[in-house]
Amino acid sequence: MYSTLLLEFGNERATLTLNRPDKRNAINPHMISELLTAFDEIEKKKVRVVIMTGAGSAFCAGMDLEMLAAIAQQSPQENQDDSRRIAKLFRRIWSFPRPIIAAVNGHALAGGCGIATLCDFTLAVPEAKFGYTEVRIGFLPAIVSVFLTRQIGDKRARDLLLTGRLVEAKEAQQLGLVSEIVTPDKLLARASELTDYLVEVSPGSLSRAKRLLVTAEAAGVDADLERAVLENARIRCTPDFKEGIASFLEKRKPVWKDE
Repeated sequence: MYSTLLLEFGNERATLTLNRPDKRNAINPHMISELLTAFDEIEKKKVRVVIMTGAGSAFCAGMDLEMLAAIAQQSPQENQDDSRRIAKLFRRIWSFPRPIIAAVNGHALAGGCGIATLCDFTLAVPEAKFGYTEVRIGFLPAIVSVFLTRQIGDKRARDLLLTGRLVEAKEAQQLGLVSEIVTPDKLLARASELTDYLVEVSPGSLSRAKRLLVTAEAAGVDADLERAVLENARIRCTPDFKEGIASFLEKRKPVWKDE
């Protein structure tokens, strides 16, 4: 049914694997659509916990380069529609009514970092790196910023978003992006162990707790997401965005033009 994902059910849990290992599980429009469909399917089943991980050596490398090259040629309306789809996915993960555990098996960058850290629990291998690298290619981490500032605070978010630097798993844990660091051979076992614990507690209490947490922030998140969607769409039409993508694909230093 899915071409970019693997979805498995069993023991009151769902395991959702990003499955584009040859592309380091990079996000493209089809993956966004399939993720939204998968979350709808999971919600309809008797699933208590979701585990998300990546196939191969990476968790998710962010947006697919082919997708970035394509959106540089899109109309303003197409860019806005595309930005809304990405915002819808991130909000869906953030507000999903069942706990989600991210088992981060490798690098989680840009949008991939957003997916990993929006989960309720983020387990990571020591070798994983995290970062919001958008500014390095003339892009804008607009949508992830809505959630990141709430997660780790304004000053720390400014550091990550304005520099676009990568952080090791240990620093990511210190910042509050990672819950636990687990060796690769024990990553999925630890995710399963945490799942077993969550399955034992009251499902009604879990769903109500998640609803309480989401409801407290929903109005502000939705208002901020609307502004972020517009900014995300606008920057795609700038000279620096097009230069950033072109220079990255051509493996050369960018020549910035915007102010």
